[in-house]
Amino acid sequence: MFDAVSIITAKRDGRELSGTEIDWVVQAFTQSVIGDEQMSALAMAVYFRGMTRAETGRWTRAMIESGATMDFSDLPLPTVDKHSTGGVGDKITLPLAPLVAACGVAVPQLSGRGLGHTGGTLDKLEAIPGWRAELSAAEMVEILADPAVGAVICAAGAALAPADKKLYALRDVTGTVESVPLIASSIMSKKIAEGTSALVLDVKVGSGAFMKSIADARELARTMVELGNDAGVRTSALITSMDTPLGLTAGNALEVRESVEVLAGGGPADIVELTLLLAREMLAAAGIDDIDPADKLADGSAMDRWRAMIGAQGGDPDADLPTARHTDVITAERDGVLSTLDAMAVGVAAWKLGAGRERQGEPVQAGAGVQMHAKPGDVVRRGQPMFTLHSDTPERFAAARSALDGQWSVDAVAGASPRPLLVERVVGESR
Repeated sequence: MFDAVSIITAKRDGRELSGTEIDWVVQAFTQSVIGDEQMSALAMAVYFRGMTRAETGRWTRAMIESGATMDFSDLPLPTVDKHSTGGVGDKITLPLAPLVAACGVAVPQLSGRGLGHTGGTLDKLEAIPGWRAELSAAEMVEILADPAVGAVICAAGAALAPADKKLYALRDVTGTVESVPLIASSIMSKKIAEGTSALVLDVKVGSGAFMKSIADARELARTMVELGNDAGVRTSALITSMDTPLGLTAGNALEVRESVEVLAGGGPADIVELTLLLAREMLAAAGIDDIDPADKLADGSAMDRWRAMIGAQGGDPDADLPTARHTDVITAERDGVLSTLDAMAVGVAAWKLGAGRERQGEPVQAGAGVQMHAKPGDVVRRGQPMFTLHSDTPERFAAARSALDGQWSVDAVAGASPRPLLVERVVGESR
């Protein structure tokens, strides 16, 4: 028989926990046999002491087994999912899911809501009138099996890895979010429980990401790839730059509009580049090597899948998207070249304008956010609009301006070359 105090002290003192100890503590926490204060202490011990590969794998498995799992093996197509660790302007899932579906792969995409400076995919899609995030497992399978759709983006059900949901809420208020074993097991428990046969991870690195250094991003990517492959899910990761925002918008409806531009064959070059990088990685994971996803953007197939996917979840792809009631424009004070544009600052500004939330469950403004009119390296002129701030509540503009103040600069000459969008690819093998 185990007890919480013994397990806490063991990890505090640096001992590797046994599989049965981990199974017991995760189950006991899920069933409220041990209290939040004890699990908080254990999370802090893990934060400082870390976990071995065996511990992290067993912890992930215990969280999966705390709830239900899904199974897409009866679908006639291979399945592949994508997960991003979050960034600013990261709307990639929106064009990516229908694009990959247009290439003949089923895409079951379980997504989340935004918190703080990082936007949430579900918040963005809920800007589309009628669209709904909550689907039953049967509805997911029906949409994925529909040859005209083949992709679904929805919320993870409450029955999927409930231990993770309970632990994440605790970590969020106890300063234990930034632990690689806990981050990796949180993400991968849901993705493995989801039942996809392959998974591509987009691990962000830079000022607008949770992982600020390439070493930390590499450790997180490696850990998650190991967890996926050890569980029988073909998993790889791309480490991508989040030093500056992706695209030219950060918000909800603003990012939906930009995603539709990409599906129509246009859109910002960096959004197109990353969408195609991830699409090719997903197709390779699904065993498809004779289709170029760029062709599906060009011929309108991806747009057709987008419209079908939105419609299958109750949305109207032709409806007007919400717009904010008020705007405020920030202009350049001199001629020159935009040399820096900090992703975190733009994300915080969008959050302050109402596009994000401070606490889970808070409402967001569908039309709020930041529209950027230049990217680093662009030539700008004095008086040229640099940012348009959007909000229903104009009293928020001062806080957004403050967040951006000093975080972008126009210089006489261009600054240092930015980090390439694709920093590194991480693959692994199961044990």
